[in-house]
Amino acid sequence: MGRSQITTSVTNTSGYIHSVETCGTVDGPGIRFVIFTTGCPLRCLYCSNPDCRYLENGKQVTVDELITEIQKYASYMKASGGGVTACGGEPLFQPEFVREIFRRCQELGIHTALDTSGFCKLETAKSVLEFVDLVLLDIKSFDPAIYRKVTSVDIEPTLNLAKYLSEINKPTWIRFVLVPGLTDDPNNISMLADFISTLNNVERVEVLPFHKMGEYKWEELGYEYELKETPTPTSEEIEKALTIFRNKGLRVL
Repeated sequence: MGRSQITTSVTNTSGYIHSVETCGTVDGPGIRFVIFTTGCPLRCLYCSNPDCRYLENGKQVTVDELITEIQKYASYMKASGGGVTACGGEPLFQPEFVREIFRRCQELGIHTALDTSGFCKLETAKSVLEFVDLVLLDIKSFDPAIYRKVTSVDIEPTLNLAKYLSEINKPTWIRFVLVPGLTDDPNNISMLADFISTLNNVERVEVLPFHKMGEYKWEELGYEYELKETPTPTSEEIEKALTIFRNKGLRVL
């Protein structure tokens, strides 16, 4: 069956997920229940989850089913200062579904985090942010040409969301993937650091070293992985990037 023939239905009571991780420790504070949604408008060259590109890559589940599962781990999450994180894919590709998950979590006193590229209409994001405690905002580059090369989309929606998050003082962590020969240009990093330093809500910046852990998925799916020859950044290259952010007064990890 061709993709165009597949009918999917996303509502505020059900949506599509690839999988969940019950004891995540890298997508927000504490121990987290991580929901990997499917569907994403970006085509990042280094994507670790290319199997989350389309809604039908996942399975349809209800919010009730997820909340039942989440509650099994509530004590661990709360004791560690953790909570629930929605990532993907792009969670804002299914805004009503993700909004309802977060609304229900907050009713239960569970911390919520949204891991997003920010590529969506700002009004769409606003409806979800009402029930978000922390945003993990991935800014792939600041140079528009590099951003488009990395993602195949424009940077403007992401920057608009970043500015809005600052306006409403929503706690935010900025994530930047350091890719040798692609995003590591010092001017690109410096411009990103300058931009972030204008925001008043950023608690930290995470510099994530490029890796190829998702390459095998690309091969299994028959996609061309263009970064086969790209090395992981050296410790010296990572430190140079960290220094640029620190010199702008930003807290980096």
